[in-house]
Amino acid sequence: MRVVIAPDSFKGSLTAEEAAAAMAAGAREGWPGIETVELPLADGGEGTVAVLVRATGGRWLRCRVSDPLGRPVEAAWGLLGDGETAAIEMAAASGLTLVEPSRRDPLAASPRGTGQLIRAALDPGCRRLLVAIGGSATTDGGTGMLAALGARFLDEAGRPLPPGGGPLARLARIDLGGLDPRLRHVRIEVACDVDNPLTGPRGAAAVYAPQKGATPEMVEQLEAGLQRLADVAAAVLGRDLREEPGAGAAGGLGFGLLAFLGARLRPGAELVMDAVGFDGYLDGAGLVLTGEGRTDRQTLAGKLVARVARRAQAHGVPVVVISGAVDPAAVPDLQRLGVAALLAATPGPMAEADALRDAAANLRRTAATALALLRLGGRLAVASSFT
Repeated sequence: MRVVIAPDSFKGSLTAEEAAAAMAAGAREGWPGIETVELPLADGGEGTVAVLVRATGGRWLRCRVSDPLGRPVEAAWGLLGDGETAAIEMAAASGLTLVEPSRRDPLAASPRGTGQLIRAALDPGCRRLLVAIGGSATTDGGTGMLAALGARFLDEAGRPLPPGGGPLARLARIDLGGLDPRLRHVRIEVACDVDNPLTGPRGAAAVYAPQKGATPEMVEQLEAGLQRLADVAAAVLGRDLREEPGAGAAGGLGFGLLAFLGARLRPGAELVMDAVGFDGYLDGAGLVLTGEGRTDRQTLAGKLVARVARRAQAHGVPVVVISGAVDPAAVPDLQRLGVAALLAATPGPMAEADALRDAAANLRRTAATALALLRLGGRLAVASSFT
């Protein structure tokens, strides 16, 4: 039997690669002689590029870019195995974790470095860009990214605005004449798992800016700037995209990619599974093992484990989910998606620190138990056919 091992990362303890290795080792212990295929996955957040580079036989490239405060930082991006697809995590250049809490500046933070990563990917001739946009430090509607690619955002006097979302309330004109012409020949897909619009009570400023250090007064200023950006952009583009689902993702970076670069916003897990050819691995497979740090009702809202289960069900392949923690309330709905078993990797109540420390060993042991039971079930089925 061939078993496809396709977990997400276990936040705080294991990368997707480490989780897949532990599951595969356990599966081979529980059922000696089976074939295991390790296919670690991601949902578009941290670790997405690593998953794509590994799965496609790609390679890492590095370049010097600006962090959210304009300081130089080295960031990596992935050139995938086809030689013409680039995978970029905006958090590598414009992430909140790059800025010390005491130095966060929600009004001035800029995703210029993300634009520099995109430009770097254009240099070797990439024709397709996969951009994961979680974890941003910025709320500027993507203007900093676009400025790095040649666009200009000008005030009434024709002067370029300073970086960040704070100055956007003074925006008078958008000049796209200098936008890198190579972008016209590139297809951009964006891993985006939120449906927030750019502005309003569910918009980028109201919902996400406080997480980036914005005070209520700053949120009002950022909201005014994003509203102004949407107004001026609508005049330039001939259509108003501020209410598009996902436009508010990553401080409005979703809006900038969608409106000015013609990007397609997609659920991160779906983008990753398509990029690694997940469905092809299901052909001839007898079982899929997947899992995550915690499986609960949020999993059913479209997280990776649920999406893996749906695709496996469509191919008639059963799924066993092994997660760090399990909410029993999620079991019935997951069973309807074709999940044969939902198992907690932890052997019993324990301190969180112990569970995180022993995550790989617990995952390996539980996978071994699951496969041993499946093997026994097969033997019993054969024996009963002779009685």
